[in-house]
Amino acid sequence: MGTVRNPIGWTEIYVTDLPRAQKFYETVLAVKMEAAPVPEGMEAEEGSDEYFEMVFFPGDMDAAGSSGALVKSAMYKPGPGGTLNYFSCNDCAVEIGRVEAAGGKVIAPKMPIGQYGFCGICQDSEGNQIGFHSMQ
Repeated sequence: MGTVRNPIGWTEIYVTDLPRAQKFYETVLAVKMEAAPVPEGMEAEEGSDEYFEMVFFPGDMDAAGSSGALVKSAMYKPGPGGTLNYFSCNDCAVEIGRVEAAGGKVIAPKMPIGQYGFCGICQDSEGNQIGFHSMQ
């Protein structure tokens, strides 16, 4: 039997200010993100509806789970009320503790969720709501 994969294979977080959002996530998650090349056949003129820019979160496409990217696009806008992405952490209080200094807002601090560990909800620098989850 092979490795069981989680059902989410990729996630995109929409942003209006890519450098600001990249700095926010690099600070809060203590990771280094990298600019993504535009896939062949998807090139578009800057300013057009089809134009987009992306920065990748670190990840391994062959590993179980999901990685993703920050995306700046005229077609998709950031904001609360959409999909809520949870970032896996060793202790989510650590990442939540970095949010406000990085330009975000804590909506719900670390809280217990029974046998499923702990989580907290924050707002990123672009107005998106994001979650953090840990077992401790």
